[in-house]
Amino acid sequence: MINATLSTDYVTLGRQINASEISDTAFALFDERGTVIAWTQAAEHLVGYSADEAVGRSAGLVLPSFGKAPGMSVFVERCRARNGWSGATAVRHRDGRVLDVNMRLSPVRGHEGAAGWLASATDIGGTSGDVPNALVRGAILDRAPIGVVVRDLELRCTWVNDAMEHHDGTSRERRLGRRFDEAWPSGEAEATGAVMRQVLQSGSTKVHEYRTWLPTSLGEERPFAVSFTCLQGADGRALGMCTISVDLIESRRERERLAVLGEAGTRLGRTLGVMQTGQELADLAVPLFADFVAVDLEQSVPFCEGPPVRVGQVGERLPVFLRAGLASIHEGVPESPWMRGEPVPTAPASPVAEVLRTGRSRLEPVLDTAPGSWISQDPVRARVVHENGMHSLMVVPIRARRTLLGVAVFVRSEDPVPFGEADLMLAEEFARRAAMSLDQARQYCREQTAALALQRNLLPRRLRGGAAVETASRYQPADIDRGVGGDWFDVIPLSGARVALVVGDVVGHGVHAAATMGRLRTAVHTLADMELSPEEVLSHLDDTVQRLAEADADAPDGCTTVVGATCLYAVYDPATRRCTMAAAGHPPPAIIDPQGRVTFPDLPTGAPLGIGLGGFFESVELELPEGTLLALYTDGLVETREHDIEQGMQRLGEALAQPGRPLEELCTRAMEPFRDQAAHDDVTLLLVRTRSLSPAQVASWSLPSDRSAVRRARNLAARQLAEWGLDGLQDSAMVIVSELVTNSVRHSAGPIGLRLIRHQVLTIEVSDANDCSPRLRNAQTADENGRGLALVAQLSRRWGSRPVRGGKVVWAEADLG
Repeated sequence: MINATLSTDYVTLGRQINASEISDTAFALFDERGTVIAWTQAAEHLVGYSADEAVGRSAGLVLPSFGKAPGMSVFVERCRARNGWSGATAVRHRDGRVLDVNMRLSPVRGHEGAAGWLASATDIGGTSGDVPNALVRGAILDRAPIGVVVRDLELRCTWVNDAMEHHDGTSRERRLGRRFDEAWPSGEAEATGAVMRQVLQSGSTKVHEYRTWLPTSLGEERPFAVSFTCLQGADGRALGMCTISVDLIESRRERERLAVLGEAGTRLGRTLGVMQTGQELADLAVPLFADFVAVDLEQSVPFCEGPPVRVGQVGERLPVFLRAGLASIHEGVPESPWMRGEPVPTAPASPVAEVLRTGRSRLEPVLDTAPGSWISQDPVRARVVHENGMHSLMVVPIRARRTLLGVAVFVRSEDPVPFGEADLMLAEEFARRAAMSLDQARQYCREQTAALALQRNLLPRRLRGGAAVETASRYQPADIDRGVGGDWFDVIPLSGARVALVVGDVVGHGVHAAATMGRLRTAVHTLADMELSPEEVLSHLDDTVQRLAEADADAPDGCTTVVGATCLYAVYDPATRRCTMAAAGHPPPAIIDPQGRVTFPDLPTGAPLGIGLGGFFESVELELPEGTLLALYTDGLVETREHDIEQGMQRLGEALAQPGRPLEELCTRAMEPFRDQAAHDDVTLLLVRTRSLSPAQVASWSLPSDRSAVRRARNLAARQLAEWGLDGLQDSAMVIVSELVTNSVRHSAGPIGLRLIRHQVLTIEVSDANDCSPRLRNAQTADENGRGLALVAQLSRRWGSRPVRGGKVVWAEADLG
């Protein structure tokens, strides 16, 4: 038995090679009982134990994951059961630290069947990037076949692993006990022997390397790199020689796989498109290590809906797949009978079905096409297999969090080399990375779909302009990278044929912005029903946004969802053709008169809602000719990365300066710049064309504040209703007029106004100088008063009051039919 130290100091003999072509991994030799019999300087650097401290001791000294056991250690048992072992594990440093390493344990054989183990370890703890990537890189490199031969002082072989026979065609039996030149005579034997003797004579621990061509067992010639190391005992004497041989072609292939793996990090998941990620995976693998790749996703994945399919829990009915990715070295992808987006059937006996049932990858180095095989039971696939010479196959599940997202099929046809375990590992890593991108894209898609559905449900389904305005609108959500936002618009019918026009924009994107938009839209409706002026509406809305922000800040998850909003609120009265508007940090509307002249009113901007600047807002009142076009919009329509807001407003005005054009056509013209490109922000446009009530639709009178006012109001209203042909409303209308005028006479001083408006409904308005709004109350049996407003509420479709300059207006509406 040789107890020795291996060193890794390099001196090159023959043609110069890159030292990285020979692994600098730490090596150690163990006997059958798991006792260290050889050590390297690299091993000392890795774990801190010198050869004197390690040689002759149990593997449990540095391998805590295997532990110690009397007799044969758990470590040896595992190795023997698996004929070797590879993967990530931990080793113990001399100072007590535990290091993460990639390790491979390979069996070696000696005289008379003696068994030993070669351990190679690579530190992954200091690897830049994530540890899983380092694990894959190390595992791929560890799959490069390494030949090991241990020789004594006479250069006779004492230990050898199985890989050496594949390197030079010399069997273990022929090699053991023989000198180098006896087992493998060649023209280079003498020079190689000289190098070995030089190392032994000098007692050097340097490694000599050279590149040569050795005949393989297949009769070909392949390049190998061979390192020679002097094995030393604890007393420093030379005890033998260790030769480590690396197949440079295989090593290069492994490094090419690593390069492909690195490329995967930049090419997979560049977008949040589910189908696009599937295509990226196919494009990445062809032609780098496959001739044809198909990526099929479970049908619910591209649409971000449906229950998940659990890995390994597929029942009798196999899931339906859609082809998401296709790539081939052949033009037109003749290997695939199904194109992207088409459903792909799954045969119950196919490898895909097996992968779905087991959740594990399927490797078929040599594709079996004989009668009785699964291929013979699938005529469609059998045809393309034979026509395209497919001979090697891998099927890899694409899964995330135990959810099956799809499968990837890798095929070789032109490349004569069958797929191997290293190829499968690479394919699984590709699938893992694709699954991460797909899972992220799917979750983002679901959030986007939910936000968009929420926003569309919260936006008005139908705009009602009544007798005041004609309406049209457009809404386009932001692109997928930005996410749906919190834009909203509305047209709210008010009393007296008036309408409120609203447009707003919540700061931010996603579900939270859409939900906040819904809350603010509801608040605006409530404030509009209170018949407040535009500046009062914005002031109350500012308080609402601040309260929402405070409530969100106190939420357990600490997720602040409301961070501000902008809003424009306007009220248009078709009876007077006057429009009153106020803004909170929002751009002014575009006003296009009937002649096509465009103006943007000098509207006090005001502070955005909810930022805590006091909530002081000012209104502006404008008189608008009938047929005036108002365009209310959010900044996404006028401000882009290419153009500032002034240019956008000018462009909008030019698009809308088309008198007489239908509103839908004008909406289309205004949205034209966004038709073929993704918007970076939500784009919202509300167009209204003003109408006015004719004098024949409005009748108004001034009444004295005395008892005679009630009888006179009844008479005037009755004559007007008869003139309008509304005799059927006289009874109920007379009661409403009597009660409202009586209430004004009782509680107000000064003239009383009566106005009747005939539009979609009949509106009865009574105004006075008292600014105290009436309240509906339940009158007791003995009460003489308090029943008037109750009668009004019963006889009208709705009623209310609104403040006006110098007093109030109490109104009630009755249906015309």
